Amino acid sequence: MLTSLPNLLTLSRIVVIPLVVGLFYVDGDAARWAACALFVAAAVTDWFDGYLARSWNQVSKFGRFLDPIADKLLVASVLFMLAAFDRLSTVSFLPALVIVLREILVSGLREFLAEVRVGMPVSRLAKWKTAIQMTAIPVLLVGDAATFMPTRLVGEVGLWAAAILTIITGWDYLRSGMSHMGESAE
Repeated sequence: MLTSLPNLLTLSRIVVIPLVVGLFYVDGDAARWAACALFVAAAVTDWFDGYLARSWNQVSKFGRFLDPIADKLLVASVLFMLAAFDRLSTVSFLPALVIVLREILVSGLREFLAEVRVGMPVSRLAKWKTAIQMTAIPVLLVGDAATFMPTRLVGEVGLWAAAILTIITGWDYLRSGMSHMGESAE
């Protein structure tokens, strides 16, 4: 059911990526606020599409496939652009890298587990990680355009908090996945 509203919301997250990336090349505070608004709208669709799919009984294989990919593409592209446009301090490249690497690890692990018909549900801690990450990134997108708070500091602290949770949840997922491979992760 490609045209269901939940699937269209998921697709919208992918469609917004070039717009957010393009706004990095536009000078001025308005472009930063627009990128922030687009990112926040995309982040809201992440929650909303899943809620609608479950409540309207429209959970589809296509949606289960595309939803995590859309999330990872959005987050990774924005983190790369923040680094490329010097809107992260050098020390904050590390949490950005940790977040992207964990997403690749978990994606590969999910793919393997799907082949052996094992599901890997999202943990509550991983949902907190996502919430913190999806709050820190738009703050970093606004950056210096917000004069009412130290946005870079607030965003980078949030990014570090998300990275710490990323390591914890990534390890939990890896340990769980390894148990299905007949090997010990410890």
